[in-house]
Amino acid sequence: MPEDAWEQARRRMVETQIEARGVHDQRVLAAMRTIPRHIFVPKAYRDAAYADIPLPIGQGQTISQPYIVAVMTELLEVSPSDRVLEVGSGSGYQAAILGRMAGEVISLERIPEVARAAEENLRSVNAANVRVVVGDGTEGYLERAPYQAIIVTAATPDVPPPLVSQLAEGGRLVAPVGARDLQELVRLRKGPGGAVTRTFHGGVVFVPLLGRYGWER
Repeated sequence: MPEDAWEQARRRMVETQIEARGVHDQRVLAAMRTIPRHIFVPKAYRDAAYADIPLPIGQGQTISQPYIVAVMTELLEVSPSDRVLEVGSGSGYQAAILGRMAGEVISLERIPEVARAAEENLRSVNAANVRVVVGDGTEGYLERAPYQAIIVTAATPDVPPPLVSQLAEGGRLVAPVGARDLQELVRLRKGPGGAVTRTFHGGVVFVPLLGRYGWER
């Protein structure tokens, strides 16, 4: 498909699937108009790259539907100076969106093959401020903590305690929390003295987050 056709598809995606459904953060909308989602989708599924559905990317993982990416990103309230931690790189699409909005993004991925593919995709869109690290995402990444924003892109039975501890005061954490077959989108905000408040933002379904503080398998 010619590049201008991909661009038109992205604009339609943002207009009809995201903005029309209540996402109004202009920086989120601009990032999603800019980042070519089809680059992050396996070639076999590229015809559906701008449909509002999750798609398989291999190794039992998926790229989330565009609307959910937009909702979670808006909930993070990312600023240009923020350092963001992503748990679950997948194909790298969410990290690329965050990279357009934040100062630095650390993306954790437990599957080396998936991490390598994400790195290649991110290089192809010049996401120089995004770093992919292989490891157990439920343990966070203490080396670059604290983070002003943390996003978990897989289903967790509860928010992993290391992630809460690595969240900066005033920071926001967004994660799908609940059972393996259905979760609630939860936002944590850390206040003065480490006090944490939670708000709830609707039902979602994600692949399970595996690791020490997630699901065992």
